Amino acid sequence: MASNRSKKAGAPRTRSGSACVIGAGPNGLAAAIVLAQAGLWVDVYEAQPEPGGGARTMELTLPGFLHDFGSAVHPLAIGSPFFSSLPLGECGLHWIHSPAPLAHPLDDGTAVMLERDLGNAVSELGADGAAWRRLFAPFATHWSELTEDALRPVRILPRHPSLLARFGVDAIQSAQSLGNGTFRTQRSKALFAGIAAHSVLALDEPFSAAAALLLGAAAHAVGWPIPKGGAQSITQVLCAYLSTFQAKVRTSEPVKLLSELPKYDLTLCDLTPRQLLPVAGSRLSQRFSQRLETYRYGPGVFKVDYALSSPIPWRAAECLRAATVHVGGSMEEIAASEHAMRHGRPPEKPFVLVTQPSLFDSSRAPAGKHTAWAYCHVPNGSDFDMLERIENQFERFAPGFRGCVLARRIFRPADLEAMDANLVGGDIVGGASDMRQMLFRPTWRQYATSAPDIYLCSASTPPGGGVHGMCGFNAASLALSRFRT
Repeated sequence: MASNRSKKAGAPRTRSGSACVIGAGPNGLAAAIVLAQAGLWVDVYEAQPEPGGGARTMELTLPGFLHDFGSAVHPLAIGSPFFSSLPLGECGLHWIHSPAPLAHPLDDGTAVMLERDLGNAVSELGADGAAWRRLFAPFATHWSELTEDALRPVRILPRHPSLLARFGVDAIQSAQSLGNGTFRTQRSKALFAGIAAHSVLALDEPFSAAAALLLGAAAHAVGWPIPKGGAQSITQVLCAYLSTFQAKVRTSEPVKLLSELPKYDLTLCDLTPRQLLPVAGSRLSQRFSQRLETYRYGPGVFKVDYALSSPIPWRAAECLRAATVHVGGSMEEIAASEHAMRHGRPPEKPFVLVTQPSLFDSSRAPAGKHTAWAYCHVPNGSDFDMLERIENQFERFAPGFRGCVLARRIFRPADLEAMDANLVGGDIVGGASDMRQMLFRPTWRQYATSAPDIYLCSASTPPGGGVHGMCGFNAASLALSRFRT
């Protein structure tokens, strides 16, 4: 039940209208900023003691070791059309770029590197360099135009239709089909497969290539940076900018029922579809509620945060040039891992996404010590203990890794959901990312609901997961356009 303090927040005001946002993750804060910029009084309600949702940084292992709870590396944040329009640098956000965005170690003791400069990437990939350029150059060169369309609602007519069509032709393919059809060497195929695995789809599924295209292009266009001080820095600057409009972010104030809040002209919910149902109560029509009940969540993740006595002892020393490391071996092994996850089985040799931010940001750990963050994909809600399998993959490419561990914090899917209710069953991308649901997430209404003053603005709406704020921006823009007509 909302507190008395919450009720006072909605007292009659003198601006052009009032709005509340439920949830202070990046999308909720983005929605709040759009509404506040338009002149509405805005209150934001957050259930957790601190705002941020998946964009939080905490001492999860030992004192002085700062770990990102969720997101760690942010190509879509620095490349977001909406975030790019805000003075976040003036509010204190500082991006750190590692020398290379990504490293992918292989069993021969080498690593294939994703270089930020496209020309250097072409040289790195040798026989596949020209093919890499042909695939990614159009999207990297025209990044602003691509994201202006690709990160907007499906129903809006594209401003750059030929570019979006070219992207769509490749994105609709499976990662295995596009990767095998484009590249000749196992090194390039492995690199491409690792990036594609961010889709949280099996690599033989349609649309699994989309993540590789978007993130690969981002690496060359804007990089894969980390925010100085951790993901919480993004949240802090969004809150700081929002405060300039006298908007209020009220933490430790869960909203159980919208009917218990004061009257607002607009309500935007940074909630997943099924979470909205009990909160909205009778405000939604039966037919629309039934649609939300059919919404499908995606696979979960098993995450481990590490406090380390030294950098990870990668056999391929070039891995120390990258903030992100993909641990999984060949394209075939990565495909097997993601196929198992999508078919309800914990992978034997999981594809592990690793970040090592303290190599480039000394504020993350005590002097001489380091942090690392690792996760693999598992079936939604899985309680299988993946720790040994994850660390076996570390030892495969970084022998002696376990000897560097000072402390670890394990997050099973249920643990993640307990710290952020939007991570249902450990799903970090807001719902199953297959083509059908991506086009109509969560329903054909996308942000609107059957109630004219209630909107969804979470990662369950287009364009989906990632710290880019575009779900909130798009939802708030639609809400304002209807509110004013």
